[in-house]
Amino acid sequence: MSFLIREQTPHSIVESSSANPSTPGIDAEAHRLAAAVARGDEAAFRQLYDRYHQRLFHLALVLGSGDELLAHDTVQSVFVTAAAKLRRIDSEEHLWNWLARVARQQLARTRRQRQRDSAVIGMADPPECPDGVESDSVLEKNLDAALLEMDPEERELIEWFYFDRLSQKEIAEHLNATPKAVSSRLERSRARLRSLITRRLSHET
Repeated sequence: MSFLIREQTPHSIVESSSANPSTPGIDAEAHRLAAAVARGDEAAFRQLYDRYHQRLFHLALVLGSGDELLAHDTVQSVFVTAAAKLRRIDSEEHLWNWLARVARQQLARTRRQRQRDSAVIGMADPPECPDGVESDSVLEKNLDAALLEMDPEERELIEWFYFDRLSQKEIAEHLNATPKAVSSRLERSRARLRSLITRRLSHET
């Protein structure tokens, strides 16, 4: 079974990404959605992707200390795994915990592979966090808080490039600047975001 995973243009980067509180209706919908994905229903898979892509990206971005490429790769891997292995789900909370656990496992595998290959990550590993909805909420709040600590221009640049998916050329046109200047500003903003996320995570231990 082959699914085409498409990118979703998210809402504002500082909006809360937490799922709605679990209710019988939401739990029944999660059960139905997982069962349909398990049967190979592509429309259900797209619905699953649209519903959880942004929240999973936020989680992977924080767990990966701001490494957005790693976060994107992790999210793609989570949905590939979901297409192959997602089975019975009893509630929305159960579904989110399953997806989040797969994301953590994928990140752990990537880190082990990088260590074996002596890859230079360029940032400290975040502290280990226990599984669970509460820890996910803390991670998401740290990401939002780190973004709010940035200068408005830095935050806007990050949002345009990594969440609204604008190219450097398109951003340059918005700012009346050159793509090279945008690239330099983006690198500085990315480094600051990594630093803020890593600092906040270290304070959680």
